[in-house]
Amino acid sequence: MAAAERQDRIYGLHAVRVALERGQVRELWCDRQRHDERMEAIRQAARQAGIAVQETSPKQLNALLPEVRHQGVIATLHPAREWGERDLEELLQGLAHPPFLLVLDGVQDPHNLGACLRSADAVGVDAVIAPRDRAAGLTATVRKVACGAAQSVPFIRVTNLARTLRHLRSSGVWLIGTAGETNRELYQTDLTGPLAIVMGAEGRGLRRLTRESCDLLVKIPMTGVVESLNVSVATAVCLYEALRQRRLQ
Repeated sequence: MAAAERQDRIYGLHAVRVALERGQVRELWCDRQRHDERMEAIRQAARQAGIAVQETSPKQLNALLPEVRHQGVIATLHPAREWGERDLEELLQGLAHPPFLLVLDGVQDPHNLGACLRSADAVGVDAVIAPRDRAAGLTATVRKVACGAAQSVPFIRVTNLARTLRHLRSSGVWLIGTAGETNRELYQTDLTGPLAIVMGAEGRGLRRLTRESCDLLVKIPMTGVVESLNVSVATAVCLYEALRQRRLQ
């Protein structure tokens, strides 16, 4: 199976049900041996969406997406739009409100990327920007964890992240990076107006050029013995503080 074809597939009861409700499913396979309430709800949603259910064996499902816990259901999605650097300017110009962006500087774990996309969708982020190299892309695992957000939020992959950040700054977007060693806290920072929150990768944080491209570095206050948060948790904290401030305007 080609890698591109695997990336268009999603698995898991909840993720597939959400995709069906959003009209994103093109093909659907179900475990013919499962007829519990949750699986029957999947079949019902497929019938309502006009999607034929391909009843198959667990062995055949395992062959479709090896080494995942598919829970007896796999779907192929309609191809997602491929967003690139050229689309970013068009997206910014088409907004009727100040841009609200999330930049991920090399997040590699697909579970973290999926969770970040899910949080981005929840707070109304206009686009998520990430480098093409040494960073996770939209795999089946990312799509499952994102629960539909991988289709709803523009995921823009760029060749040169530092250049993209410079472009955003020249367009009037305020770049707020996260770094544990800074003295300025997230809750002391104005997160309204044109904004891009810039999160670092697992372990290493922001790269030097990314850090230097930011207008300001902030940290999430930590009062316990733990020194840092998982990147997807930290992303959610930052995004929801930005949403809180923006809703007060």
